[in-house]
Amino acid sequence: MNRQELENVIPHRNSMLLIDEAEKTSENTSEGKKYIRGDEWFLDGHFPGNPVVPGVILCEMMAQASSVIIAEVSAVSIPYFTGIDKAKFKNKVLPGDTFEIKCELTRNRGVFYFITGKGYVNGKLCASADFSFALIPREQAEANS
Repeated sequence: MNRQELENVIPHRNSMLLIDEAEKTSENTSEGKKYIRGDEWFLDGHFPGNPVVPGVILCEMMAQASSVIIAEVSAVSIPYFTGIDKAKFKNKVLPGDTFEIKCELTRNRGVFYFITGKGYVNGKLCASADFSFALIPREQAEANS
C-alpha cells in the first residue's frame, strides 16, 4: 500500500501519517517502510545539530505499519491504539536511513488485536514493541466524537 491506500485503512493524515508504504505479507504479518529524509517535523528539535528519530515516533511508525494486518476488519472500524508494552530501542534511526518494519499479529480477543513490531535499518534491529488495538465500529466512534 502506498500513502493514499493507507489513508483508507487508518485515520491518520499529514503530518501524522508517518509511513511511506506497507503491505500485508501473510495472514498475520506485514511490512512497512519509512524513508527518513531529514526534513521531518519530529527532527526539528530532536536534537539540534544531531537529528535522531524519537523512540515514540518509531513506535507510531511500527503501529501504523501493523494496521494493514487488520485492514479487512478495519474497513468498517477504526483502530484505536490501546497499549504499548516492552518497547526497546537498540540503535539510532537517522536522516538518510530507511526504517524497515516487520509486524506480526500474535493474538486477537474480540475487538482487541495484539501485534509485535520490530524496526530495522540495514538489517540491524533499532526498535521493538508490543502493541494492542481496539477496533471500534466507525458509526460508534463517530457518534462519540
